[in-house]
Amino acid sequence: MHKIDLSVNLNGLMLHNPITVASGTFGFGREYADYINLNNIGAIAVKGLTLEERQGNEGIRIVETPMGMLNSVGLQNPGVKIFIKDEIPFLRQYKSKIIANINGNNIEEYCEMARILSDEDIDALELNISCPNVKNGGLAFGTNPDVVREVVSRVRAVAKKHLMVKLSPNVTDIKAIAKIVEEEGADSISLINTLSGMAVDIHKRKPVLHRISGGLSGPAVKPVALRMVYDVAQTVKIPILGMGGIQNATDAIEFILSGASAIAVGTANFSNPKATQEILEGITAYLTQYEEEKYTSIIGALR
Repeated sequence: MHKIDLSVNLNGLMLHNPITVASGTFGFGREYADYINLNNIGAIAVKGLTLEERQGNEGIRIVETPMGMLNSVGLQNPGVKIFIKDEIPFLRQYKSKIIANINGNNIEEYCEMARILSDEDIDALELNISCPNVKNGGLAFGTNPDVVREVVSRVRAVAKKHLMVKLSPNVTDIKAIAKIVEEEGADSISLINTLSGMAVDIHKRKPVLHRISGGLSGPAVKPVALRMVYDVAQTVKIPILGMGGIQNATDAIEFILSGASAIAVGTANFSNPKATQEILEGITAYLTQYEEEKYTSIIGALR
């Protein structure tokens, strides 16, 4: 049998294999370089970027849960200028594609981020529309269909790079949101972002997180993420980067069979820094077992 072709084309974003990492779980890549060969990752979505440096939220920001974790980090990052100066040159040592996850307090900031990074040496923008919208009473951009349409449309107008839009699961109908994103010119979709959750300290009788609620990730969210990826894959024609609770190759293959063109490993990186490598090996073994010559042959291959 010929060597298996692991490459995948995400609507113009060519990956040498389908393994990526979820933003916020892999730093800027250098944090994991001592554990794995970064060349073995198809793309690295860097931690969420903002125009200016952010220190993040106060107090307790991470809580372990029985099947995952809650985070309320608050987009701690050095700001886009430091990312361009220090992190892009580091990442360009490797063949992994660079996905810049962009965040804003308002639509103007999203557009400015897209303009700045469109002229830099990155491969894609991941538009994170699950952040608080200051101008709309704290409502997340990604939960209001009208706001989704406006932010994607306006960012698309200035973005020269591949535009991936990251969807919030905290909505009534994710299919409707995905369809709007496609209509407004997104090149691909990533989902899901974290679910909203909280934890309580019964002795202090207070929420554990300083900000009360946070984003739930890890194995607990996998069935929800899998169903949403499947639903969106039936709704849009653009590629999907599937994520949410992927711990091993079996999890990853479930997402791929359900319609994800590629997958992102997130929370698993914290407990197992070699998770991406093991998942790639597992997918390769699966393709060998079923005599598939091309990885793409199993995308959306549920019967």
